[in-house]
Amino acid sequence: MTSDERTAGERHNPVMLRRCLDLLAPALTEPGAVVVDCTLGLGGHSEALLSTFPEARLIGLDRDPRALELAGERLAPYGERATLVHAVYDELPEVLQRLGLPRVQGVLFDLGVSSMQLDEAQRGFAYAQDAPLDMRMDQTTGISAAEVLNTYPPGELVRILRQYGEEKQAKRIVEAVVKERAKQPFDRSARLVELIRDALPQAAKRTGGNPAKRTFQALRIEVNGELAVLERAIPAAVAALGVGGRIAVLSYHSLEDRLTKQVLTAGATSTAPEGLPVVPEQYQPRLKLLTRGAELPTEDEISENRRAAPARLRGAERIREAHTP
Repeated sequence: MTSDERTAGERHNPVMLRRCLDLLAPALTEPGAVVVDCTLGLGGHSEALLSTFPEARLIGLDRDPRALELAGERLAPYGERATLVHAVYDELPEVLQRLGLPRVQGVLFDLGVSSMQLDEAQRGFAYAQDAPLDMRMDQTTGISAAEVLNTYPPGELVRILRQYGEEKQAKRIVEAVVKERAKQPFDRSARLVELIRDALPQAAKRTGGNPAKRTFQALRIEVNGELAVLERAIPAAVAALGVGGRIAVLSYHSLEDRLTKQVLTAGATSTAPEGLPVVPEQYQPRLKLLTRGAELPTEDEISENRRAAPARLRGAERIREAHTP
C-alpha cells in the first residue's frame, strides 16, 4: 500500500493530542462553542476535537488542497459541525468574517510540515528521499525550492540559511550551490543533499542528524513564507478569541516557538507605567499563560511518534477584551 492509498487516520498520529485537548477543554464545553484548527493537515487534531467536545463546531484551515480533501473524508461523519476552508492561517480574520463569526472559543496551531507532505516523496520536503525540489504547501501557487536555489542572489541565500535554518555553514553551502547551479540548475533533492554533504567540514557532519536538515528547513520556510505568516497569524488568533477563549500552539523549531512566546507573553504582561499604586483596567493583561514555558512531549509519545520529538507546546487564555481608547 502506498502512502497515498492510506486513509488520513492511518497516516497521521497527532502530536501531544491529549495535552492540546486538556488545554482547550474549559473553553469548548458550552453548546455552540467554535474552535479553529488553523493547520488542519490530515485532520487528526480536528477529529479528536469534534469527538471530545460534541457541542462544539470546528473551522479547519489549510493551504494544501490535498490535505483538505483527505481531512474532509476523515471528518465527513461530523457533517455540518465541521467547516473546512482553503486558506493560509494568517487569513483567519477574513475567514471568520465570511462565516459571520466575530469571536471563537478555541484556536489550535500545529505548525511546520504535515505528515502527508513529508510522506509523499513527490512534494520534495524530505531530504531522505530523492524528489523534485518543490516544498510548496499549496502547489497551485508561489515559487518552488528549486527556483529559490537557482535564482536568489548568493547573499540572500546565505541570509535564508542562517536565519531560517540556523545553519552555521551557510556561506560554505551557498558557495557550492552557486558554483553548481552555473553548470546545471537544481531540480531534485538528492543532488542538493549530496552537495551539502560534500561542502561541510567533517566536524559539522558528525552533529545534529542529517547535514541537509537545516538547509531543507530554511528553504521550506522561505518558499511558504512561514514566519511572516505566523507573525500575522498568532496576534490575529488572539484577537479572535472571546473572553474565556483559549489558544494552543505546537511549534517544531526555535524560530516558531520564539515568535509564539513573544506574542503570548506580551498579551499576558501589564502595559502600565511603572510605579502606579493601582493598575487601571486598560493596562491589565489580556491573556493568562496556561503553560509554564514551553511544554515538551513525553518520552512515551516520542517513542510512539518520532515526529513529536522537537515539539514545543504553549497555551494561553483570553481573560479580558483589549482596551479601546
